[in-house]
Amino acid sequence: MRSIRTFAYAAVLALSIFAIPTPAAAEDARGSFTLSHEVHLRKIVLRPGDYIFTVKSMGPSEFLVLRGLNGGTDAMLLATDVESVKPNAANKLVLVSRDGQSFVSAMELPEFDMSLRFAVPPESTPTERASK
Repeated sequence: MRSIRTFAYAAVLALSIFAIPTPAAAEDARGSFTLSHEVHLRKIVLRPGDYIFTVKSMGPSEFLVLRGLNGGTDAMLLATDVESVKPNAANKLVLVSRDGQSFVSAMELPEFDMSLRFAVPPESTPTERASK
């Protein structure tokens, strides 16, 4: 009987930790963007179209939550790194090209004083390209 009570107490304590509102949760970054062509975000392929996003702070980590409108892809990704950006810059997705494909390397959001960085594949060497 005592072990059930101990377990119940531990479960209530654990659930209450998640229920406590945090100041960061109230300041989630939100916005939208449109892709004109297929873009890779880590291992996720984003089709052309409209997307809305939310950046959620969960402890020391920042998660990018994407919702594709018009049948696009839905995803949740952990940012590799988060940096501050110049406040006068414009919001933008930074794309890099690798072997004819576009990859998101950063999402710069100066209005929220953050730039989310994402891992991209390394550039292939001329020898690797010739062997393909």
